[in-house]
Amino acid sequence: MKQLTKAEEEVMQILWQLQKGFVKEIIDRFPEPKPAYNTVSTIIRILEKKGVVGYEAFGKAHRYYPLIAKDEYSRKFLNSFVQNYFSGSYKQLVSFFAHQENLSVNELEALLKELKEHQND
Repeated sequence: MKQLTKAEEEVMQILWQLQKGFVKEIIDRFPEPKPAYNTVSTIIRILEKKGVVGYEAFGKAHRYYPLIAKDEYSRKFLNSFVQNYFSGSYKQLVSFFAHQENLSVNELEALLKELKEHQND
């Protein structure tokens, strides 16, 4: 799957919330200033070509829906991000954030506990 642009991700975030929606419904969820109808329509057509959005036809109108779950996209994006910026090492990623964000020992312990719980799932 190709990585999505920021604009494409914004549309997908809304579609994941709506589950299904017409272009106007998607636009209504954007904060002000809202994008133009043609802009959102074009982005959705690009998302269709990338295989992440499908649609149901209602005459000339289309109701769009995601073809990929948000958690699946997040996992693929994160794996790609870690590969590209941290040589595939989640340890380097955690170390980076620990230093950049000055995480406390308690925060690091809580993070480790959560990671261990997810490993057992």
